[in-house]
Amino acid sequence: MRPPPNPAWHGPVPWPARLTFGPPCCTLPTLDLHAFVARHQGLLQQERAEEIAQQERLLRTRSEAELEQRGVLLRRLEFADLEPGLGGALHATLQQSRGGSLPPHRFAPGDVVAVDATDGTAVCNGVVASIRHDRVVVAIDDRDDLDLPSLVRLRRLVPDVTFRRMHEALQRLLRPIEPERRRYFDACFLQRDPEFSPQRRLEAPIDESLDESQKAAVLHALAADHIALIHGPPGTGKTTAVVEVIRQAVARGESVLASAPSNVAVDNLAERLLQKGLRIVRIGQPVRVLPAVVAQSLAVQVHEAPEQKLLRDVRHELRELNRKWLRASRSDRFELKREQRRLRAELRTLENAIVQGLLDTADVVLATTTGCGDALLSDRRFDLVVLDEAAQALEAASWMPLLLGNRAVLAGDHCQLPPTVHSDEAAKGGLATTLFERIANSPSGKLATRMLTTQYRMHERIQEWSNATFYGGKLVPAESVRSHRLTDLPATIETDATKDPLLFLDTAGCGCDESEGDDDGSRHNQGEAAVVSKHVQQLLEAGVRADQIAVVTPYSAQVRLLRDRLGGIEGLEIGTVDGLQGREKEAVVLSLVRSNERGEVGFLSELRRLNVALTRARRHLCVVGDSATLAQHEDIAVLVDVLQQRGEHRSAWGMA
Repeated sequence: MRPPPNPAWHGPVPWPARLTFGPPCCTLPTLDLHAFVARHQGLLQQERAEEIAQQERLLRTRSEAELEQRGVLLRRLEFADLEPGLGGALHATLQQSRGGSLPPHRFAPGDVVAVDATDGTAVCNGVVASIRHDRVVVAIDDRDDLDLPSLVRLRRLVPDVTFRRMHEALQRLLRPIEPERRRYFDACFLQRDPEFSPQRRLEAPIDESLDESQKAAVLHALAADHIALIHGPPGTGKTTAVVEVIRQAVARGESVLASAPSNVAVDNLAERLLQKGLRIVRIGQPVRVLPAVVAQSLAVQVHEAPEQKLLRDVRHELRELNRKWLRASRSDRFELKREQRRLRAELRTLENAIVQGLLDTADVVLATTTGCGDALLSDRRFDLVVLDEAAQALEAASWMPLLLGNRAVLAGDHCQLPPTVHSDEAAKGGLATTLFERIANSPSGKLATRMLTTQYRMHERIQEWSNATFYGGKLVPAESVRSHRLTDLPATIETDATKDPLLFLDTAGCGCDESEGDDDGSRHNQGEAAVVSKHVQQLLEAGVRADQIAVVTPYSAQVRLLRDRLGGIEGLEIGTVDGLQGREKEAVVLSLVRSNERGEVGFLSELRRLNVALTRARRHLCVVGDSATLAQHEDIAVLVDVLQQRGEHRSAWGMA
């Protein structure tokens, strides 16, 4: 049954421009799918080229010593050990050739890296599996032609697997498909209004704690014949609603694929589903999976399968052969290749049989959007695909999981930060416009979307600007958070620093001028850093724990400056706005940095970034900024008014 037509829509025409929308009762737009795919692939090529160019500029303009100082290169490493890892990878342990600890660096588990000879010749690529103070373990492909030199260097890479899989997903959109799936794709591409089948509804929620807007969103998603959107503003329990949708689908006997653009988001969903007693399989390299759900990763479950004794025997043979190969001369290595190939083939056959059995018996399969492009899922079809954080996934990335389903539920918030796009040209061309945003802003958007309206995070004053600016004033704080303050926390006393939920420390006229941009164009503000540092100290002295506080700023140069000042406080989190998206703290101190006579606010004019920054705090939000500069931007002037009229407005004079 088709729901009634949506009211007239008067928003801007979203990308791609070929999708020209008429009134809701008129004929829906005609899509040239080949042109859509070609355009999007072109934008991806621009983005890939820009990422590579940025990396090449860094490598070209910096010496190896400078790259090592920046933490993106480790030099003069040697192989200390080789052993088979989970998922058929080879774990190579690298250490300093002269012994001792590794120099300070920015490598972390999950990073894609290149292993090069000291003369720059490529050896292989891999993924950082683990790091200790004196060694790094890299998971690499166990290739027949692998030849490891005595000394190597390690550098971070821009991975290409994501781009390759996105291109492949777009290309698959052009393949002939059966009529029912054509209706699914047509709804996603706005060629038809979304349709709903009430007979698919379940009246009683499994989770009785759901609020009314969550129940409405869940029932709406369950009734969707093709696609439904759950719009989850900050703190509204979006993941709770998504988990309920998945549990209801599993209870109906449906196969479910759950995905998200980041490993953290997938693991968060996996942990919640695991707590509800569902059998899950998490696809992805164990080195990228959070400890709480690593036991549910596919590789670990294969490793612990009853058939493991056979696998263990083959791996033991292969391990001994690899170590023998590592010590062998070049001529002797050639003799060992045939036996290595036989053992690898036997290992792959055994592992594949176990993998398919685990996927067949799982209630829910989970993977990142890129992971959904893995060949082991290519022949599978799921009754339902759930894509969480869909407003942070490039459209091509969204299609990797969506192509594996018969219908889809997308959950996210297009009023927060879009996916990161490095190429300005590609972003302007529409690459930053997500599938979620495209559908939500279309004539069919109101039919497809249900918004969650009760928020469980912020004091009512903290939510005011975001609620009015982005959510039509529909957000209602739950009674449990409406008036909560820092002084309600154990051992926290009331002081000038803790008594107000919304505080604006105004640096106008205080001489807190911003710096010129650094080599990367990022800015800092010494005066603001001093104000922030003093306020953080006041919060700590009043009894707020360091791990309850986040110091946030849009600029990476300001992050470095603040870490120099406050980095010694254990538990205190200091980072960019982008890094805090999806998370919360009891107290947030926000440094806006910009202070100049020209009224330039830089990318603060991206209001969605401000929306994220201002909605991370639960009980206390302190904004540090220059009202004279900020108020010269028409939209940000509204925020300044809210801070001055609805919050506690103080001059920062004497704090800098």
